[in-house]
Amino acid sequence: MTHTASLTSTWQSPSNLAIVKYWGKKNIQEPVNPSVSFSLSQAFTRTSVNLTPKEGGGFSFKLDQQPVPKFENKIETFFKAARPRLPIIENYYFDIESTNTFPHSTGIASSASAMSALAFCLADLQQQVDGKKDLDITEVSSLARIGSGSASRSVYGSWSLWGRMSELPESSDIYAIPVPADIAPVFRNLHDDILIVSSQDKPVSSTQGHKLMDNHPYREGRISQARQNTLTLLKHLSSGSFEGFAEIAESEALSLHGLMMSSTPPYTLLLPNTLSIIEKIKDFRNRKDIPVTFTMDAGPNIHLLYPDEFSKEIAEWEEKEIKPFCANGRIIRDQVGRGPKKGIATKN
Repeated sequence: MTHTASLTSTWQSPSNLAIVKYWGKKNIQEPVNPSVSFSLSQAFTRTSVNLTPKEGGGFSFKLDQQPVPKFENKIETFFKAARPRLPIIENYYFDIESTNTFPHSTGIASSASAMSALAFCLADLQQQVDGKKDLDITEVSSLARIGSGSASRSVYGSWSLWGRMSELPESSDIYAIPVPADIAPVFRNLHDDILIVSSQDKPVSSTQGHKLMDNHPYREGRISQARQNTLTLLKHLSSGSFEGFAEIAESEALSLHGLMMSSTPPYTLLLPNTLSIIEKIKDFRNRKDIPVTFTMDAGPNIHLLYPDEFSKEIAEWEEKEIKPFCANGRIIRDQVGRGPKKGIATKN
């Protein structure tokens, strides 16, 4: 059935921060290892899609009201892969408008929020055309995965897991699931201060980085490490052990960047100020005996993680010692979020 009138869908979807990292893929955007993340509250993408009938389909895309050719290419690839699951792609033209609350292409998983927001819009529009109501969240997760692997985890609030593990029969490589464990209070309200060392585009994209894992000398060891860290992390999330959580968060972050530096060809996304901030975090933790840790995605920026009750002391420390190492003193203060929202209009 094709509607003659235009249809619209608008969704806001969060970025998510992986503690156990997804690095390396197989088949069509399936992970070689499991990953565990939490959705953010303030770092998100708002996307509006307007649908009008047009034989053969097509789309236009704007980010903050400007065309972005490299993102158009990603959306074209996404549409081709999603076409068998979304008949509307053949019969409608898509006007897509997005805006982010954070800088893209800097290792803050902008592709996760962008592709999950787009997946929600497309699934919603397909249901409008089909005359159906309730979205299947696992289907949206699977659809988002086609556009960006980490986007599969952004369809949930709080904590999620993506990647098949024999120990967790509900897990899957095709879609993410909510973490199958009770989450201790300390991790339900965890703070994430994103320390922006640089907002410049990365010299090596995550897509390129994933490909370099295909023949990586440490590939099998990494897969084993991630599986064990996933099982251990789930225990810490349930028990509330911040010390155990911090050990995994930091090990995973540094392992991720170690994999980049030991790829062929080798590369690094770390900057001098990244390393300076890491040393300051460790010094502050030792001096003040305050539970604070860090992680990084595939970029130079640092995610500072800590319990809600220490917000005041950490904010004062950041102001004095951390801001000078951030680009323009920029810190995005965030925390565990509640997940996507429907119907929030894109700002013009």
